[in-house]
Amino acid sequence: MHAGDGAGDRPRVVLGVAGGIAAYKACELLRLLTESGHRVRVVPTAAALTFVGEATWAALSGQPVSTDVWTGAHEVPHVRLGREADLVVVAPATADLLAKAAHGLADDLLTNTLLTARCPVLFAPAMHTEMWEHPATRANVELLRSRGTVVLEPDVGRLTGADTGKGRLPAPAEIFAVTQRLLRRGDLGPDLAGRHVVVTAGGTREPIDPVRFIGNRSSGKQGYAIARAAVARGARVTLISANVALADPAGADLVRVETTEELRVATLAAAEAADVVIMAAAPADFRPAVFAPGKIKKVDGAAPTLDLVTNPDIAAELGAAKREGQVLVAFAAETAAIEQAVASGHEKLLRKRADLIVVNEVGVGKTFGAERNEAVILGADGTRDALPELSKDDLADRILDTVLARLP
Repeated sequence: MHAGDGAGDRPRVVLGVAGGIAAYKACELLRLLTESGHRVRVVPTAAALTFVGEATWAALSGQPVSTDVWTGAHEVPHVRLGREADLVVVAPATADLLAKAAHGLADDLLTNTLLTARCPVLFAPAMHTEMWEHPATRANVELLRSRGTVVLEPDVGRLTGADTGKGRLPAPAEIFAVTQRLLRRGDLGPDLAGRHVVVTAGGTREPIDPVRFIGNRSSGKQGYAIARAAVARGARVTLISANVALADPAGADLVRVETTEELRVATLAAAEAADVVIMAAAPADFRPAVFAPGKIKKVDGAAPTLDLVTNPDIAAELGAAKREGQVLVAFAAETAAIEQAVASGHEKLLRKRADLIVVNEVGVGKTFGAERNEAVILGADGTRDALPELSKDDLADRILDTVLARLP
């Protein structure tokens, strides 16, 4: 990273803001960047200033704001800003801005900066659904991605007016999370560009009656961290989420499920066109044999008997149907000591026909819901990578590094 002029080693970020109603949300992204120690220069388009004024950007960033290449021309800002940046993020990125960036048009300071940037570039699009789905926009997005630019998939939700659909700007906190992965990776680039990665996360619930269920302690944090890391590395990500209380990761296509059977159906469908399938969810091994349509009552204080049946092994089913070149990653959550857990994990690796299995020790106060994780990654080729305790974000990248080495 570049050293700042009197700013120490703070990462230099250019925050581009295009002219859409979601420009107001970029204020929150700017706050997250500055408060975490980044030196941010906001470069809005002229249209963006109709939504949020110049004084707001200057006050929040502590830096001058301009939209044209003539202000401070002696410093050659249209070249200097891009050259000195560690990251350029454009949020929101409109259809017009994406078109200009894809075709190298440079009629203001932001588009000139994009042409001179030699650092990672991230676009967070926001527009109406019809604009996002238009063939011209899709072609521009694919062109940008083919050049190594990370273009997030927009969220689905409320747009301007009464409209609802795909095109909503992802939550600023989730865009911020992607910027941190990009800055952490530096110039390594989007090495999963063009790949489709399917990730499962969370814990399934098997209903006993309308108010009770069998479940587990999985928080989904590791799966969500893997999804975020894959997005930052340029992949198209499908995240199949079971019963989590986490914010939707920016740029991932989210599929919500509840039961193991719903997880199975969604994962098998998504895996058909996937390059990588990472089974980080914790599906329930058992479910009640019979679902009671009404709440089960206590009778004379006696507890009812609950008959269980075994749920399907989704990872084993994926392993049996795995295509040539597809990489399958399973997880093994074990309560045993690590060597016994590794032995059990190796047996599961072979039985499920997975390429990799991530083995970790779980229990009360361990792994579930925590921010850090310690794991051993076993490979079907006999490799064993024992990782120290890492943040779940860093572990996600280590898992993806291992996956990448096995992709054709």
